[in-house]
Amino acid sequence: MNLNQPWNIVFLIGFIIYVGIRHKFSVLTKDNEKTFSRIDTLEKILLFIVLLGNILLPAIYLLSRLLAFADYALPRFVPWIGSVIMVVSLWLFRRSHTDLGKNWSISLEMRKDHQLIRNGVYRLIRHPMYASIWLFTIAQALLLQNWIAGPSAVVTFAPLYFLRTPREEQMMREAFGKEYEDYIRQTGRVFPRLK
Repeated sequence: MNLNQPWNIVFLIGFIIYVGIRHKFSVLTKDNEKTFSRIDTLEKILLFIVLLGNILLPAIYLLSRLLAFADYALPRFVPWIGSVIMVVSLWLFRRSHTDLGKNWSISLEMRKDHQLIRNGVYRLIRHPMYASIWLFTIAQALLLQNWIAGPSAVVTFAPLYFLRTPREEQMMREAFGKEYEDYIRQTGRVFPRLK
């Protein structure tokens, strides 16, 4: 077990909070009627790949010594930076779920009475949840000092982000038309638009 390292414990606590947030909103939205879904083979493959890098490899690293051959040491200040990034990512993750409310879905789906959310963190960026996950993956890389478990989330989340985001934005264009086009012009994708 690798839980004798303090930064691994920091990561584990952050991960538990992350899963708790996701679970709360999964329960909140599970009975919402879906009117449109793009859960196809590509979507399932992308979610499975993310499961490997964001859950399975970190769990193997934290709960066994199987990946110990890939351990390394970072300068002492780096995990502190990772901890700050973790806190910011969790705040943004929670805030983006809260702002979406019952419109949230883990996959490419539209709910009955789905609304285009433009308030809260969504007034500045269209995909704050993806931004929070990017931050979380960076925190993982800075906290888990292992060449496999550390960067695994960045490596496995990247394909999901780059392949899913255009599909998601197309789905939103089809659902909301000009309103979504206007929203795109006013906001950045994962960073606020510089004016």
